[in-house]
Amino acid sequence: YYIQNLFNLKAGRWILEELRLKEYFLILRKRMWIIIFSVILCIVISGVFSYFVLAPEYQTFTTLMIGKPKSYGNIDNKLEYNDLLLSQRLVSTYGELVKMRVVVDEVIGNLELDISYKDFREKVNVNLVKDTEIIKLEVRDRDPVLATEIANETARVFMHNVKDIMMVENVKIIDKAQVPDIPIKPKPKLNMAIASVLGIVIGVFLVFLLEYLDSTIQTPDDVERYLDLPVIGIIPMIEENKEDLR
Repeated sequence: YYIQNLFNLKAGRWILEELRLKEYFLILRKRMWIIIFSVILCIVISGVFSYFVLAPEYQTFTTLMIGKPKSYGNIDNKLEYNDLLLSQRLVSTYGELVKMRVVVDEVIGNLELDISYKDFREKVNVNLVKDTEIIKLEVRDRDPVLATEIANETARVFMHNVKDIMMVENVKIIDKAQVPDIPIKPKPKLNMAIASVLGIVIGVFLVFLLEYLDSTIQTPDDVERYLDLPVIGIIPMIEENKEDLR
């Protein structure tokens, strides 16, 4: 008996939830044009900003390997593990030296750049390649040619200064920066995809908001729900034919 009542209770809840889902679906279908319009509007706005408003930004990079010749091997050309670990720990220090004022000011002067020290630091980023003695120097700028020049000149100036500051004997440029062809941002397709999702969210919100503010009685269910009155009958709408009236 108790099991049957519990089953009936769960079945009733399931039916109520299903009815609510159907009601929500009908609400969305009734004002589906709002959701479609919201999605199209968001995609158009995102596309306009991505293609015509936001300036493209390019990124290029150069890689450097830093170490001491004697740290790479002994007389038998065998790798000394402790020296290698020391060089890897020093890579973090080298990454900060790239952005030192002595390096930045020289690069700005050599390239005759009209930017401040702070702006230069924002353009340049140093990443450490894990478990290696390699640092990756990345530069971002709206001008791809200028970004390449900054990357290569920064690497050259850094090589000259790090030998005097850290007494490092060998600093090698593995890859020189190349002029990028494709900007890293904005990404129109990604922006428009995100905008479409945002448009759906906004559209659904507006649909339920309008439904909440709508106090008119439109269906027989509304009569029973809001007026607590039984529906005796329904008079259907009949379109008048003008020819028949004549």
